Amino acid sequence: MPTGQGRLTNSGDEGDAGDRLVTLGRVTGAHGVRGWVKLHSETQPRDNIIHYRTWLLGLGGQWTPREVEAGRAQGKGVVAKLVGCDDRDAAEALKGAEIAVRRSQLAADLAPGEYYWTDLEGLRVVTVDGVDLGTVDHLFETGANDVMVVKGERERLVPFVVDQVVRGVDLADGVIRVDWDPEF
Repeated sequence: MPTGQGRLTNSGDEGDAGDRLVTLGRVTGAHGVRGWVKLHSETQPRDNIIHYRTWLLGLGGQWTPREVEAGRAQGKGVVAKLVGCDDRDAAEALKGAEIAVRRSQLAADLAPGEYYWTDLEGLRVVTVDGVDLGTVDHLFETGANDVMVVKGERERLVPFVVDQVVRGVDLADGVIRVDWDPEF
């Protein structure tokens, strides 16, 4: 199963795969008056975002490294305190910033059959009969299961349900094999 952790960010970096930026969430506003920020997290579980001690914040096309001083789950969301962000005005100034980390910062020890969404994006999707459906553009959650948005000659929504629909993921060859009707 894919983990809802991150999507590839076009950072303009030309480095190796470990240098890619992966967006984990965004700052949605200020929390209180002491510089804490509210977050929308795309990690699973949602408070995993605060386990990364250094974030890259993207605002206005610029990526700035920021150290995470503290963080916690707060109701249905997540809040964090960044070093140097000491009042509500500083926190409000970060509203809308994307939160990213380098791909190399993500844990490499996933359980068998688990994948980061960012690693699935761009893979070819081919049916078990060899029909090329296109490439994974992005994924999203539905509550029941994750769904791959596959773009080829047309856009398809393919459930990421291992063994029922997804028959294999080969990251080395860049292919996901699916049991899916190409006409659907």
